Amino acid sequence: MKKSAILGLVAALFVGHSAMAQSNQEISYVEDPSQGYLFNSFSNNWFVSVEGGMNYYFRNHNSERSFLDRFSPNAGIWVGKWFSPIVGLRAGGNFTQVKGLSKDGGVGYYGTFEDFDKYKRNEFGINLDAMLNLTNWWCGYRPGRVYNAIVYGGAGLNWQYVPDFDSNGNRDGWKNGSNKNLTAHVGLINNFALNKHLSLYLDVRAALMTDDLRYAGSLSAYQQKQYMDLQAYLGLTYNFNKTTWSAPVVPVCPEPTNCDAVEASLQAANARISDLERQLRDCLNRPVEKVEAKEGPLCTIYYTIGKSNISRVDNKVLGAVAEIMKQNPEQKYTVTGWADNYTGSDQVNERLRNARAKGVERVLLRNGVNASQLNVTVNNGNLNDMGEKFVSLDRAVTIEADK
Repeated sequence: MKKSAILGLVAALFVGHSAMAQSNQEISYVEDPSQGYLFNSFSNNWFVSVEGGMNYYFRNHNSERSFLDRFSPNAGIWVGKWFSPIVGLRAGGNFTQVKGLSKDGGVGYYGTFEDFDKYKRNEFGINLDAMLNLTNWWCGYRPGRVYNAIVYGGAGLNWQYVPDFDSNGNRDGWKNGSNKNLTAHVGLINNFALNKHLSLYLDVRAALMTDDLRYAGSLSAYQQKQYMDLQAYLGLTYNFNKTTWSAPVVPVCPEPTNCDAVEASLQAANARISDLERQLRDCLNRPVEKVEAKEGPLCTIYYTIGKSNISRVDNKVLGAVAEIMKQNPEQKYTVTGWADNYTGSDQVNERLRNARAKGVERVLLRNGVNASQLNVTVNNGNLNDMGEKFVSLDRAVTIEADK
């Protein structure tokens, strides 16, 4: 056995084993939230909210006013965007009616100045809030979650509208108050998803608001104080375009199989290599046999790997061979198909041998050779048997004159 053939066999064993191992390893690709989340395009994750509710104003002496008479309506509309599953911003406008009780005559007082004077005013404001989704922050983002707790804080600017009175002290509609007040607020949104785009929420908010007071005995003198307003809203939110977030996709390799079989195969391969090395040494030490030169074939046609078609040049060669055969009508010839045994399966190589031999036969018959002169066969060995480096010399058809 030739040295190159032995090494080729060893390489084939290892390559075959490696290919089988790789075919059993299937890599899957999944989203990995631990890698964070991808930012969506700017047009996604926008929302608009409308809300309405009640507020309860806390001010000096308000406890003297009846409990139910202290509730006032409020409403708002918001437009916002989530920049990640956790952080978002919203901006909007709101209406808040404030009811209070004062000894000083608050803005929007009505009635007579007695020990305590009732007053109310309407405030219209613009606000900007920063939002933090606590549920996604603490529990991890999960698409399709029904409930989310969202905290927020922000500030705004309010315009005041107060009751107007005629010269007789009677109510005569509303007028623009003289103050524009900065406000601050914090709150908690309890958000319940109805579907992919629509959600219902309960918003509980604490707002710091400014109240204008007249000093008793001096209606032209003013002072400002900050008071707390507790608010509750029931709202509806519509989410635009894409509302979910995607995590980066990463490859996931399967768990490695038990290595005992692989180790056993490696040991067997090592034993096989040792045996092949022994055979190689025996082969190299064997005396060289003298081989008598023998007469070669009349013609040899060569092919590229996996092909059986005959080129135009070879057609001309076979035409010349046909002329020789026709000049010797009593001579028999053997047409033999070959294929190299280093590439392809046995089934494929057998098909190539037959196709190559039959193709040469057709060309010879087409050029006038008598079919009785031809013996078409195949040989399963290697034509030259010079090793894998010279396999192109084994892909051929030989034409030999019979003895």
